[in-house]
Amino acid sequence: MKKIRSYLFTCLLLLPTSVVSIISNLNTALAQAVVQVAVIVNGNAITNYDINRRMAFLRLQGRDDGHLDKLARKELIEEMLRRIELNRHNITVNDAMVNGAFSEFAAHNHMTETQLAQMLDQERVTPEHFKSYIRVQIGWGHLVGSRFRAEGIISEEEAVQRMLQNGGLKPAVNEYRMQQIIFVIPLKHRSSLLDKRRHEANSFRRKIRGCESLRQQAKGMIDMTIRDLGRILEPQIPSEWEKSVLATPVGQATPIQETTQGVEFLMICSIRKVSDDRVAQLIFSIEDNRSSKVPKVSVIEEKYMKELYARAHIQNL
Repeated sequence: MKKIRSYLFTCLLLLPTSVVSIISNLNTALAQAVVQVAVIVNGNAITNYDINRRMAFLRLQGRDDGHLDKLARKELIEEMLRRIELNRHNITVNDAMVNGAFSEFAAHNHMTETQLAQMLDQERVTPEHFKSYIRVQIGWGHLVGSRFRAEGIISEEEAVQRMLQNGGLKPAVNEYRMQQIIFVIPLKHRSSLLDKRRHEANSFRRKIRGCESLRQQAKGMIDMTIRDLGRILEPQIPSEWEKSVLATPVGQATPIQETTQGVEFLMICSIRKVSDDRVAQLIFSIEDNRSSKVPKVSVIEEKYMKELYARAHIQNL
């Protein structure tokens, strides 16, 4: 055995320096590639690789307080709890929304998407880790928003008192009546059908003559759904649609968007100013949230996270 080891060592010495370097680098890479589970949250694993990437992300944000490992674990545990809650409510954030946010972040920082991706790779964060973070942030925002609409609205009595204090004036806001047009794409065929359905949606969108004739125009079309969204107040428009809805005149359609269901756009049927007790409740609640030192939405979010922690099983390994 000693002779064999001696022979192998002699052969290694005879190898060109470049080959020895390659072997050394390969061994280092293999050692770094060993991924181990560090935390289990409700049966879902967080690995040491996840933690290392989050530490790099925190460092990139200038949040290196000397306890990066602890902070990275805390953030990833909260992120996992939020991801589990999103799944429980069947909330999915599609790739188009994530990629759009990634692109906006790059533009805001005067970079192209490619430059941002390269920078994230160089800092050992990786674009995949950042996009995963974005996906959870968007979905969690929807959940907290739903909680705020359910719990953060002031009572009708309080709204009446506020109006009396303002001389009886009721706040006014735009009310939209809209229809949602969905060109459905089955998930298993998404990659092969997406371009085709985008073309069909844009073609149909250009031919629309108004909400009244919409269903008649859609007759005979396959895998296409029209939903009447009813009347929606401007502050209630979902954030992912807000910009395009506000820029679209009555009788026209918003640009298309890719969603989990397929390719969609909204038809603006009417816009009118409304002012009643329901509007007052909503507007006063939003004003209170904006003016408060600790916004009510933040209080609701903190309470929500405490609930998730209370029923969670977290195991640090």
